Amino acid sequence: MEQHRAVVVGAGIGGLTAAVALHLGGWQVTVLERAADLAPVGAGIGLAPNAQRALDVIGLGDRVRALAAWQGDGGMRAPDGRWLARTNAKAAAARFGGPLVLLHRATLVDILTSALPDGAVRTGAAATLVDPGDDHRPARLATPDGEIEAALVVAADGIRSAARHALFPGHPGPRYAGCTTWRVVVPAPEWPFAPHETWGAGRLWGTQPLKDGRIYAYAMAAAPAGGRAPDDEKAELLRLFGDWHHPVPEILAAADPAQVLRHDVHHLPDPLPAFHRGRVALLGDAAHAMMPSLGQGGNQAIEDAVVLAHHAGPAADAHHTGPAPDFVPSRALAAYTADRLPRTTAIVRKAARTGAVTLLAARPAVALRATLVSAVSRFGPGLVLRGFDGIADWRPPVAPARSA
Repeated sequence: MEQHRAVVVGAGIGGLTAAVALHLGGWQVTVLERAADLAPVGAGIGLAPNAQRALDVIGLGDRVRALAAWQGDGGMRAPDGRWLARTNAKAAAARFGGPLVLLHRATLVDILTSALPDGAVRTGAAATLVDPGDDHRPARLATPDGEIEAALVVAADGIRSAARHALFPGHPGPRYAGCTTWRVVVPAPEWPFAPHETWGAGRLWGTQPLKDGRIYAYAMAAAPAGGRAPDDEKAELLRLFGDWHHPVPEILAAADPAQVLRHDVHHLPDPLPAFHRGRVALLGDAAHAMMPSLGQGGNQAIEDAVVLAHHAGPAADAHHTGPAPDFVPSRALAAYTADRLPRTTAIVRKAARTGAVTLLAARPAVALRATLVSAVSRFGPGLVLRGFDGIADWRPPVAPARSA
């Protein structure tokens, strides 16, 4: 039977961050990814200062900050182009200690994998949890190449996590949030624009610049689960957003229908009793999937990763085949749950509340929302940003590493 010190199941953003953090702690790490390659499903991801500080712990924060593209004004608009609230990059950085960085997921995957040893990531390697183990026996996983043992398993296998179901079979699992999302990356339009998020009746649109000059656009709308456009998703976006303000029509005109991604939104409104059992720790969407309305899904997975590695502690030296003698799974992973469960539960709930406000569809409610947002914004950008207090200002429980 093959033996490993730590096995990460899933090579998404959270799983790769955990792998890097554990590797830097001296653990022998293997990442098992079901997909045939690491081409990310998705377009862009926004990394707030909380995630950047987590990446500082593994020496990658500055590489991400160097990709910041938002330098000026931005804010919230109505579909006719009226500004409901304005803020700017300097105000956000001053309040939370850093900029918001929008980057392509493929870029972040490349940054993370560059910090791992060759061969650490195995693609086309589905893994099934056989036994979570305990303080006295290793965890066991079944793979196409046979069964393996691990001192620590990081289950970063997404919202449909098989590991979560195995650990907590009585949990109701993910629930449809009542909305669907679209994402696309396109060339920049001819005429400049300020980054913005636009709220309509039951619909949302966002347009944000990337460092390489391209534009990341995202949309959300209330919709029945499982819906698909009768023609293609670009045509669906044109029907929903084609008459909105500049640059929305130009973005849609530049979009390749084959590159428009659509995904229904599911979340975990019912918190798990714990994020661990035995030698297995759940991470990211497997533990606390949330609506995208705060842009914190990937950020919280990155936080999870560095906190988990912190509590797992350093590995034994190279002459040993297992973790350090003072690694006691029940103690280390209980500390991880205690750190992460209350915080992520609160953010899941806040994301759901924000999503409900975003998707208001009744005309009186939409008008009242616009009036309230405009009124608040008159007091300056600080009040608009206040909704991220306690989220974007988070700091990890360990000091930054030397920049990679």
